Amino acid sequence: MSRLSQFGHKLYTGEVSYNFIGNRRRWYIVSAILIAVSILSIGIRGLDWGIEFEGGADFQVQAAVTDATVEEFTDAVNNAGVADLGEVTVTTVGNDQVRVQTRSLEPVDEVPLVRSAIAEEAGVPTEQVAYSLIGASWGGQITDRALIALGVFLLLVTLVIWAYFRNWKMSVAALIALLHDLVLTIGVYALVGFTVTPATVIGVLTILGYSLYDTVVVFDKVRENVRDLTSSTRQTYSEAANLAVNQVLVRSINTTIIGVLPVAALLFTGAFILGEGPLKDLALALFVGMISGAYSSIFIATPLLAQLKEREPEMQKLTKRVLARRAKTDARTSAAGTATPVDATPYDPPIESADDATDEPSSPDTPARPRITVTSSQPAIVNRPGRPTSEGASGRPQPQHKPRSQRKR
Repeated sequence: MSRLSQFGHKLYTGEVSYNFIGNRRRWYIVSAILIAVSILSIGIRGLDWGIEFEGGADFQVQAAVTDATVEEFTDAVNNAGVADLGEVTVTTVGNDQVRVQTRSLEPVDEVPLVRSAIAEEAGVPTEQVAYSLIGASWGGQITDRALIALGVFLLLVTLVIWAYFRNWKMSVAALIALLHDLVLTIGVYALVGFTVTPATVIGVLTILGYSLYDTVVVFDKVRENVRDLTSSTRQTYSEAANLAVNQVLVRSINTTIIGVLPVAALLFTGAFILGEGPLKDLALALFVGMISGAYSSIFIATPLLAQLKEREPEMQKLTKRVLARRAKTDARTSAAGTATPVDATPYDPPIESADDATDEPSSPDTPARPRITVTSSQPAIVNRPGRPTSEGASGRPQPQHKPRSQRKR
């Protein structure tokens, strides 16, 4: 068995345990700092909305795609003679199509200049460069629909968790963990300056589902550990929940690593190799959300659930009974450890032969002990002080104890 498997077994049995629930204030402080940084990033830097949300011009042309295609078309559009063109987004579609996105352009003065530059770089007539204008109103509709989809998703999550676990506190804890992941993901987008596109919205909804899945796994183990908890005095609700977190810890780490590795490869490819396109936007949302979801399910959702449950009167009574039982056990252990041990070994007087027996003590300070006389034909007769043996009794044969099989019937 590998060391990781042994470590996971010790966590599952409780032999090794980390107090996630007891240190919940520490995790709350860490999450509060991360959320504060995310909110400041959104407020100060803002989000870089894509053309689908703010509107702009979109050009598409057939051209052979090479490693230098993105850089060549970007330089060509920037040198087209249009003032304040801003950021130009060039992406490749397959091996024979190039897409160029810019800010909104004037149809009469600016659009012909950009189309001519793109056509010249691609080596095709100007008429073969497709052009479309995306208005800001269409981007506003996309934003509204994305917010509606997010709200419906969160509502359905709350109802499903409540129906499955029959516990509204679990729904509240899971919802707070989802909002925690959402704020962190959007804050990272604002911090690194990635463009928010429809692919970003898809990625955010995907990571919310992943975070919910991880949280439900932990909550299911918590429900298993707290079943019939109030009928015993072995552990409190927080201790049972903490054991559940330790039992699924290795599983959560393995699942997160396996899921993050391919997403990290997509992020590296989209950000450093392709440079532009929806791939990096989708990969960044997935990368941040998966890590944040694994963190929130262990360090936020479960400690928050335990904190809410410990406020219930029934759980408070259970905690008092558990602590009282442990205090009694500790008191008994302490009393048993300080008691003086008693030697219960019975006194076994030595057996002396007839030659060595004496009636006098060896010294004046030594009291006389009973004398035991052993002969070969008769059983031993014990002469005890204060109870002399008569001559008649000493002359009578003494009873002999024989096995039942040898007695005369």
